[in-house]
Amino acid sequence: MHAPPVQRLITELSRLPGVGSRTAQRLAFHILRADAAEATALADAIRDVKEKIGTCEVCFNLAEGPRCTICLDERRDPAVICVVEDPGDVIPIERTHEYRGTYHVLGGALSPIDGVDPEDLRIEELYGRVASGVVREVVLATNPTTTGEATALHLARGLHERATGLTVTRLASGLPVGSDLEYADEVTLGRAMLGRREL
Repeated sequence: MHAPPVQRLITELSRLPGVGSRTAQRLAFHILRADAAEATALADAIRDVKEKIGTCEVCFNLAEGPRCTICLDERRDPAVICVVEDPGDVIPIERTHEYRGTYHVLGGALSPIDGVDPEDLRIEELYGRVASGVVREVVLATNPTTTGEATALHLARGLHERATGLTVTRLASGLPVGSDLEYADEVTLGRAMLGRREL
């Protein structure tokens, strides 16, 4: 239907997560309508990200250089590590402005069905950071999914075996602010009940 370069652009865009064929087609036509400078700026931004961005040698977050901006920030508390699955999980935690520790990006979650075993994640590197003796708390902020829960349990067990005085915590889960009880599923409501606190 389309000229080969246009079809190639649509095909490449449709490989992006959450982008179907229709959205890819709309994006492709938007790029075609854009002036050359705008299209070139987009291409340059993609090229720059691929060439200049790597992972932090300490926490495995995205970094331009050997260390990320969070690990370089001397105001951060190195005694507290928040463990997340992917670099994208750091952003919502940072937006809260409530956390002032450091991070550790695992690179995924345990999923034997998908062939993701402990050796495939950066778990040993986390254990190495804890072994330094500086860390007093590890916050397990993996996603509240089956694989995220399995990963959190595996990490908690391994951390307790390696460091006896270490505090291992899990993010609280429950009802979102502004929601109605009648719309909450049983698992969410059950977690909210278990995590209730005194006022």
